[in-house]
Amino acid sequence: MQESRRFHRIRPAGLVPKTATIFADLKSPATACTVVDISAGGACLDVPGAAPIPRSFTLNHGGVKKCCYLVWQKGRRIGVAF
Repeated sequence: MQESRRFHRIRPAGLVPKTATIFADLKSPATACTVVDISAGGACLDVPGAAPIPRSFTLNHGGVKKCCYLVWQKGRRIGVAF
């Protein structure tokens, strides 16, 4: 099966952090997550816990904040686009 992605995704390695933080809004607590893979246009994240995952949020990864929206979800693993 061939995937038709716009950007090639890579797994974080070396100096790239494997963790990130999700900020839904100012009233909600921040949620830590694990970056499975990332590209210029999106990422795949593992979100622990039972809290609901928002449809759009700010992702802080390596000191860079990116506005994201949810593209797909399978259990606690999600795909987001920047």
